[in-house]
Amino acid sequence: MIEIGFGPQVCGELTGGATREWLVPDGRGGYAMGTVSGLRTRRYHGLLVVAGDTPATRRVGLASLDASVLLPGGAQVRLGAHEWSSGDVDPRGYELLEHFALVDGLPRWRWRIGDTVVERELAMLPGRPCVAVVHRLVSGGPVRLELAAVCTWRDAHGERRADGPAPRMEPVDGGAVIEGAFRLAGPDWTPEGQWWLGVHHREEAARGLHPDEDLWYAGRFAGQLAGPGDTVSVLAWADQLDLQPPPATEVVATARRRNRRVVAAARPADAVEATLTLAADAFVVRTDQAPVDVVAGYPWFGAWSRDTMISYEGLFLCTNRATEGRELLRSYAATLSEGMLANTADTGRVEYNTVDATLWFLHAVNRHVTVTGDIDLGNELLPALRGVVDAHLAGTRYGIAVDPADGLLTQGGTPGVALTWMDARVYGVPVTPRTGKPVEVNALWINGLAGLVELTELAGQDIGELERLHERAVTAFRERFPAPTGWLYDVVDGPAPTYPLGGAPHHDDDLLRPNQLLAWSLPHAPLEPDEATLRRVAAGLLTPLGPRSLSPDSPGFIGRHRGTPAERDGGYHQGTVWPWLLGPYVDACRRGKISVDELFVAIEAHLTEYGLGSVSETADGLPPHGATGCPFQAWSVAELLRCRRTR
Repeated sequence: MIEIGFGPQVCGELTGGATREWLVPDGRGGYAMGTVSGLRTRRYHGLLVVAGDTPATRRVGLASLDASVLLPGGAQVRLGAHEWSSGDVDPRGYELLEHFALVDGLPRWRWRIGDTVVERELAMLPGRPCVAVVHRLVSGGPVRLELAAVCTWRDAHGERRADGPAPRMEPVDGGAVIEGAFRLAGPDWTPEGQWWLGVHHREEAARGLHPDEDLWYAGRFAGQLAGPGDTVSVLAWADQLDLQPPPATEVVATARRRNRRVVAAARPADAVEATLTLAADAFVVRTDQAPVDVVAGYPWFGAWSRDTMISYEGLFLCTNRATEGRELLRSYAATLSEGMLANTADTGRVEYNTVDATLWFLHAVNRHVTVTGDIDLGNELLPALRGVVDAHLAGTRYGIAVDPADGLLTQGGTPGVALTWMDARVYGVPVTPRTGKPVEVNALWINGLAGLVELTELAGQDIGELERLHERAVTAFRERFPAPTGWLYDVVDGPAPTYPLGGAPHHDDDLLRPNQLLAWSLPHAPLEPDEATLRRVAAGLLTPLGPRSLSPDSPGFIGRHRGTPAERDGGYHQGTVWPWLLGPYVDACRRGKISVDELFVAIEAHLTEYGLGSVSETADGLPPHGATGCPFQAWSVAELLRCRRTR
């Protein structure tokens, strides 16, 4: 894997250290997450964040474990870091950090106090909500180490305040149980029990959200580090509180061995692929509700079917996890209703509210069968896939239907609903409703029909009707989508801006957006790439981290994805960069014989800049294209891995 490590100039200065984040997943949707500096900058940061029935229903437990070194002369040196609502940062333990590194995907810190060096390693027990934190004396000593357990128990999206009840603490052997939900265990436990008031999260303030909370100082562990190699360790875990995990040092060793196996099984071609393989692993989870699922992004997303299917090839086929992928495709197929794939989003209930997730599902199944030769799965799912086509021909929810006039797919447009991947809403109103016939939806429809022809032929069944549907849609696409501007319309047959949804006359939207890339990039794309057109698209949209969602010279362009929730949602698809779109852009260029050899330089460097070892959800549309959104995003990682691996 690529080397990810920082010295004192990055670690010891908050602009660098507190804006680089690490993630250690537990394989169930929970995680440990924080910054290089150790400062908690988000409400989502913590050493034990536990997933509920679904990955989206997470709760923060152990917020931090603040180390203090007691030197032989009696001086106490605090190694933790907190920011307070007053604006003060105290303590400032990051100023003593001499090194931070990710080693086999696990974070490691080293603090230096003269000739005394203390190291911390952290890991989660794979498949269980359990974190192990190991402190080791590297040099110097003897010293005494104290570890303050700072806790809460709350929804990851909220805060807990001291004006409510204090967390319940029950003493148990070697520590305490907090709120009956998670357990702390380590040496020489001393209960404390007091509120720390006004802990500040600077990233939440920047996102226009409430930035402060109160945390519960539950107590402290302590141990002697007599000489180099001595350790003091703490465990924290939820679920099966009576089932003691392995020793912390063993948890770290187990996690490290597993990460190495995951990377080795993918047989990466280079260090970047190895890093992306481990990044991809973070999103593949197993829960009590699903044998295999995909977390769309950390720290705040759960499972979304659209993200899962776009990510499928990169997360599963490019990492030699086809067996798990097979399980996932079968379980998602069981959610089909009226020809639509469930979008089991973060609301806690099953929803059917996308026009494109089902079409990405057709694509994922076809890619699985094509890459693996798993004809049995194709045969098993074929009736369900044919049912998707039949339902779209008959018409399904939200006015989604095949237009009998041309064979293209249209969405009727329901007020308050955005059905494409450009699904942001502000105060319930879609920013980009894209009513009518969106270009990428119809590219996916044509691609899905062609893939279904292949699966039907492999099953020895008649393909005549499907071929006719496909040919008709291709013909109509080639007639309707090329625009006088020199690129493709983003939507055709939509309502005119001055008319209500479903009104007349029809309007064709020629704003320069990246959705058209799918018309050239998909395996069964309706168009052959044209170099001149692709260069026009690149001139308006391409940035170092991927294509923008809207060109800067278009009306409504927003170059910074920052501010309040409404401001961020308003700019989400109005110029913001989406790294996942690099995949379709690269595919289109390769099909058009355009070199992309130098295209990966910036995004590979990005692996060390924001979410360490991973790729962000979004970035600003204007230079310097600062990363935004989730630091760890499934489809961003998956598409970069896929398009690098298939070159």
